[in-house]
Amino acid sequence: MTPDVKAFFDDATNTISFIVKDPEGSSCAIIDSVLDFDYSSGRTDTKSADEVIAFVKDQALTVEWLLESHVHADHLSAAPYIQEQVGGKIGIGKNITMVQDTFGKVFNEGTEFQRDGSQFDRLFTEGDTLMIGQMRVDVLHTPGHTPACLTYVIGDAAFVGDTLFMPDFGTARCDFPGGSSETLYNSIQKILALPDETRIFVGHDYKAPGRDEYAWETTVGEQRARNIHVGEGRDKETFVEMRDTRDATLAMPKLIIPSLQVNMRAGQMPEADEQGDVFLKVPVNKL
Repeated sequence: MTPDVKAFFDDATNTISFIVKDPEGSSCAIIDSVLDFDYSSGRTDTKSADEVIAFVKDQALTVEWLLESHVHADHLSAAPYIQEQVGGKIGIGKNITMVQDTFGKVFNEGTEFQRDGSQFDRLFTEGDTLMIGQMRVDVLHTPGHTPACLTYVIGDAAFVGDTLFMPDFGTARCDFPGGSSETLYNSIQKILALPDETRIFVGHDYKAPGRDEYAWETTVGEQRARNIHVGEGRDKETFVEMRDTRDATLAMPKLIIPSLQVNMRAGQMPEADEQGDVFLKVPVNKL
């Protein structure tokens, strides 16, 4: 089956959100939505999410799932807001509990913050399946960037989150807590084992040098042949050395502090205080 895919590019975070539709019906899933956030003012905005919602309503779609490929460190999820508007269940990888435990300590969340993944409607593990209308979704656990990263294989399409980028840009960083370049290499091999013609949809694009346009769709065959980090049969040892060396030079994403606090709560803000005000914490010398 070939699902219909509509992409939404967010300029502020270079994130691509996707609506994946059953070609034989109106059922769909929304993958990796974005809640706009201005760090300098602490203000949120729903412009990006509203574009997705408008498309859903205009096409008379039925949202069955709001899927997260992982706990994003570079943008806030709009899943709860979209859920309020058009429905759908929120799902993520089972290892979200590891992420919650790690960053619950980093942000000193205390015992009131649940670290069991209960903020999400469903937690997925390797080999799980779900349905979008008549389309079956197969879940691959593809950690390395984070412990909870998933790839959703839907018919001839695979949504890989941050695990792989376009072939001319390479692969995800692995230096966040719980990340591992060796684990990422093994996860990528799972994806590259899919049929050559499988369409791969990436979660970010930054326009590699020499490319004028943003892009987010490639194939397994193209990744296997041309990916600058893992293509042409690159061995694990070479990849790990390259990835670890490169990661040591990278700055933290500018929205990592608000993103992690919100996304580990399934897109919800921390609980308001007695006056109804919401606050995010900035840990000093922790990240």
